[in-house]
Amino acid sequence: MFERFQSGARQAVVGAQENARRLNHTHVGTEHLLLGLLGRPENLSTRVLGRYGVDHGRVYRAVAEATAGRRGDDLDAGALETIGIDLSAIREKVEAAFGPGALDRAPRPREGRLFGGRHIPLTRRAKKVLELSLREAVHMRHGSIGDGHMLLGILREREGLAARVLTGANVDLALLRQDVVRELG
Repeated sequence: MFERFQSGARQAVVGAQENARRLNHTHVGTEHLLLGLLGRPENLSTRVLGRYGVDHGRVYRAVAEATAGRRGDDLDAGALETIGIDLSAIREKVEAAFGPGALDRAPRPREGRLFGGRHIPLTRRAKKVLELSLREAVHMRHGSIGDGHMLLGILREREGLAARVLTGANVDLALLRQDVVRELG
């Protein structure tokens, strides 16, 4: 599917990875895709969102605030407990063997991986956004996926942190969608 992405859309995905690293997140979510779109001033998405008062700095702060103190293992602890796995006991054993904070360290980058070393996996919602981007491009009879299609994918997905951040910035998502479609022609 990535072969159908235009340069701006590809760079937005690379920017999403970079923003996830900068925020010290272990995944790339819809919020990181939005940050990736906003990280390129020449993108249609950046121009349209700018008219709504939304820029990279504002979204970055909102994402950092929304995810502050949240770690991947905190999100999964409840699910693991339901099947009899005590994550805090495992953490204690690992720290006893490897030292305090051993699980808090970022993994070492591996040579030859995508995006400058460490490839950060996409969440289910982020993958859905990329799939919806393709559907938007096909629906509009466009031969490739641009950054505007990615923004339409975020708007169509509606439940990820990116959509919540936009709603929190008092952006009317339906009106934004109309503006993006108009800009895409």
